[in-house]
Amino acid sequence: MKKNVFFAIMLLMLVSLLSGCADSVSFNDAANVAPVGFWYGVWHGMICPLSFIISLFNDDVAIYAIYNNGAWYDLGFLLGVGILSRGTKTTAREKR
Repeated sequence: MKKNVFFAIMLLMLVSLLSGCADSVSFNDAANVAPVGFWYGVWHGMICPLSFIISLFNDDVAIYAIYNNGAWYDLGFLLGVGILSRGTKTTAREKR
């Protein structure tokens, strides 16, 4: 139990620290930006919970890059979100 709490706290600290590296592109500039791919999708999926909370208070923040390259970005985004949900799956198994 303590190991899972420690892991969750360390993961939250890491995501908070690295989310400072997030970029911002306006809707007007998105058409001129090079599309992002798989690895950006993974990253955006991993910081999705934090991005969502920030987007509630700031209209300039979104959880999904509109200037992506399609299916590869989507796959990376889903994998990134899945990386974070692993801890809840493990916890559910331990309670059975």
